[in-house]
Amino acid sequence: MTQLFKLNDKIELYIIMYKIPGTYVANYKKIIRLGTPIVIGQLGNIILGFIDTMMVGQYSAEALSASGFVNNLFNLGLITLIGFSYGATPIIGAYFGRKENDNVGAAFKDSLWANALAGLTVIAIYTALYFNLHNLGQPRELLSCMRPYFLVLLLSLPFTTMFNAMKQFTDTVAATKMAMWVIMTGNIINIILNYFLIYGVSIFPELGLTGAGIATFVARIIMAAMFVVLIIREKKFAPYWRSFGERKMDKKEIVNFCKVGTPMAMQMGMETAAFSLSSLLMGWLGATELAAYQVMCIVGSLCFLVYYGIGAAASIRISHHQGRGEWENVATTAVSAFHIIMAVAAVLSIGIALTQSHLARLFTTDAAIQTMFASLLVPMLAYQVSDGIQINYSNALRGLGVTKPLMLYSFVAYICISLPASYIFGFTLDWGAIGVVMGLPLGLTAAALLYYARFRKEVNSYLAKV
Repeated sequence: MTQLFKLNDKIELYIIMYKIPGTYVANYKKIIRLGTPIVIGQLGNIILGFIDTMMVGQYSAEALSASGFVNNLFNLGLITLIGFSYGATPIIGAYFGRKENDNVGAAFKDSLWANALAGLTVIAIYTALYFNLHNLGQPRELLSCMRPYFLVLLLSLPFTTMFNAMKQFTDTVAATKMAMWVIMTGNIINIILNYFLIYGVSIFPELGLTGAGIATFVARIIMAAMFVVLIIREKKFAPYWRSFGERKMDKKEIVNFCKVGTPMAMQMGMETAAFSLSSLLMGWLGATELAAYQVMCIVGSLCFLVYYGIGAAASIRISHHQGRGEWENVATTAVSAFHIIMAVAAVLSIGIALTQSHLARLFTTDAAIQTMFASLLVPMLAYQVSDGIQINYSNALRGLGVTKPLMLYSFVAYICISLPASYIFGFTLDWGAIGVVMGLPLGLTAAALLYYARFRKEVNSYLAKV
């Protein structure tokens, strides 16, 4: 197998990029089988985001603008916490690949502690933000709507952190369907509560945007509780419980989780910052621009989370191969996932382009917001290929446990390139809302190139030793 990667005694990963895709059929099947529940769970979150935004938008344009700003701020923290939880993949995945069940159980216990520490840090930051909402340059008339919604979402963060840790554990040991069912159940509960609490149906008070926040809070508590019950009762996890209960907290392992998870958290946090802080710039332009950007982010996240579900499945398989020292399979798994993501990106981009007018009407009846949304779709569709590539190879590196370089590459791509470009295009060149979004394709393209180059270097280095 190693011979497939050699050219004049020099091992080059790029050769496999040009092999006939049919060679990867077996890998396609394995990635799709593992990744489909993850994607369905991700789609559940997207559907929830769609419906949340639709219901809030139909309630009032003011509520839509306020939710857009607060959600984009919280997305930064939520994605950062998810990124931190991803540090479990290379650690637990390697143990699982070698069938070291005692170490799998003990590592899960330590990962819960590590995620709790990360959650407390994020909660402290958002508590400080809550007391400084009035200093963030947003329209004053939205502050009374933003504050209670922000506070309720803040109170839900501990349950989100617990859920992340449990989901990453079950996904890594190839039990991806469990999280899918928990997410779908939680989303149904959220939607039902939205209906009653936003509009004040029956005996419930009309709480508007605050009602949407309370619905999310309750759903997150139920989802975390469901996960605890399912993990305890599922026979598949029985081999891990002895070490989970008997072994004491391992401070060195917790530190190891933090060392692997923190760069992932920073990488995903900085990527999300490019989007979330762009919402801050949109707020400077006005409530209409902010609302249109919120709708664009909801639609764009459809693509992002589908790509990420596929990338996460590849990352899990790569961690198993890495644990067994199967480096050729590491390479082919990453390229197989790349093929799948590019095919999905093409289908989703065409579908969004053809249905853009209908999408706008789903979220708001405001003609100005609909027109602005249509103009923002152009740069959004322009970065889909780059987004797919950077998602694939950042996940591939995560599966290998190579996470520290991701932090530096993300800083260059998103903080040094994307955000300054958004400001320059939007304000210095006076391109407005379109200019703010135009900075995103530049950052995503830079990230895609850097992640791919590093993955190629890592795998070629390992294969050269075979």
